[in-house]
Parts: sequence; C-alpha cells; structure tokens
Amino acid sequence: MNWSIQYLTYLADQKGYSKHTISNYQRQLKAAAETLWPDQKPSNNDWSQVTVAEIQFQVSRWHSSGLSPRSISTRLSALRGFYNYLIKNRKLKVNPAKSILSPKVEKRLPRQIGAESLAIFLEKIPQDEALGARDRAIMEMFYSSGLRLAELVSLDLDQMPADDELMRVRGKGEKERDLPVGKKAREAVTIWLKYRPEFNKDNKQQALFLSNRGTRLAPRSIQQRLNYWAKRIGLPVQLHPHKLRHSCATHLLENSQNLRAVQDLLGHASLTTTQIYTHVDFTHLAKVYDKAHPRAHKKEN
Repeated sequence: MNWSIQYLTYLADQKGYSKHTISNYQRQLKAAAETLWPDQKPSNNDWSQVTVAEIQFQVSRWHSSGLSPRSISTRLSALRGFYNYLIKNRKLKVNPAKSILSPKVEKRLPRQIGAESLAIFLEKIPQDEALGARDRAIMEMFYSSGLRLAELVSLDLDQMPADDELMRVRGKGEKERDLPVGKKAREAVTIWLKYRPEFNKDNKQQALFLSNRGTRLAPRSIQQRLNYWAKRIGLPVQLHPHKLRHSCATHLLENSQNLRAVQDLLGHASLTTTQIYTHVDFTHLAKVYDKAHPRAHKKEN
C-alpha cells in the first residue's frame, strides 16, 4: 500500500471525514503527483524527495495553466495535510508544503433566497404524487434544520423524532448534534412516508429518502432534483443544497441575532465560519455583544 492510500484510509477510519471530502483530497493529491511526476507510475512516486522549491515551481505552473486561486489553495492544503500525516507516522521529517503561501482567495458567499420567495417556491412543489412529495420533504428538511447534503443523505427512518423532540445527526468528523425539525418539514415528511412503500422494493431499506430503484438517494440525484424544480417553477437563482442550508442560517440569524445558536445548528467548529456564511460582520457582532453582555456596557457619565 502506498503512502497516499494509507493517508486516505486514515482520513476515513481515524478522522471520520466524509466520502466527498476524501474524494476531493484524493483528486488533489493525484493532480499534484501528475505534475510532479508526469511520466511515472503512481507506485513509483517518491514523496520524500520533493523539495520546497519544487512545490513552489508547481504552484507557478498551476497558476499559469489557469487554475484558480481557490483550487491552488485547496491543492496546497491537501499536500500539507498529507505531509503532516507522513511526519506524524515518522516516514518523513520535513513538510515541504508548510512554508508555501496559498494565493489570496476572495471569499464567495452563496446567495441566500428571501424567506418569502422561498416559502412561495416550496408551496408550489406538488405533494399529490410520489416524486414531488419526496423532493418537497427533502427541501423542507434542508431549510428547516440547516442540514449538510451528506447529513440528509444518511438519514434513516428511525432518526425522525417524535413531535417536539430533536433529531440527532452525525456531521463532519463523526460529530453528533441535535437539531430541531420544523412543523412544515414534519408535515412534508409525513406525506412522503405515505408514498415511500412504493419505492421500498424489499422492505429492508432503512434510508428515509429513496430513489425510484429502492436504494438510498445519492447526493448527485438530490442536486439534480433541486435544479429540476428550480427550473420548472422558475426560481430566479440556481438551487443547490447548500443554498437552502445557508438560507436557513441567515433567516434564523436575521430574526434572532443569536450567532452562537446558529453556529450550533450548523455544526461549525469555529464561530468565524458561521460569521462568514451568514453575512454578519464583526461590527454587528460587537453591537450584539455590547447589548447582551453584562460587563460590556459603557459607564455613563
């Protein structure tokens, strides 16, 4: 087994990374190897011989070939993580990617959909046939609970909570968190469950959302279905799962101004990540802090 395969296995078994993340790291390491050793079989790649100068040269090549700053930054991140793993396991002593600066990446925020526009859109999705009922339930769950795509895909029947109870999901790094499920989402799932037996071919599948073949619905299929409804109903923006998650967070924050609660809902390890995703700057956060913290008030003269 070569080092890169060992590393990817480590990310899955020890770090609990999602299949999507591991697949992305695999692509980035493969792309880096192909530019470092263009005429060599992967089994012959010697990562221990790579120098800082060689990686810096490759960064210049990637930039010249038209690779975006974001993609270069992601590739460097994958390399740093890989070399850190090799050092941790005493296969190498130096990380040649550690000192390489990533290109400046402009922060891109997903456009959220206004609460009223989103409500009108969701109400237009028919629930009197199986696919419409399923897709409406999926979108209501994204918007209600701020789920990641992988979290929704992995939902099983027994995870749906009783009224007024929280739903437990397993997110990034195998971390669990409890989430509320709104009334509209519960109603939509209840309607979908009436159609679900038509999809459950052998009555053994425990996934909440099924394909018409009776298998767990795949991430790509969910993305395609969201785009299908956006085009059919005439939503003026491209619809994808993260946009519904982002809209959930933004609308909650607009009404509550409770950044920490939104952080817990989304499962972010850092409050800074939540701040980026919800369009809140630290000036606004400081105002909330000044109003809420008992020792933040300025003394009156």
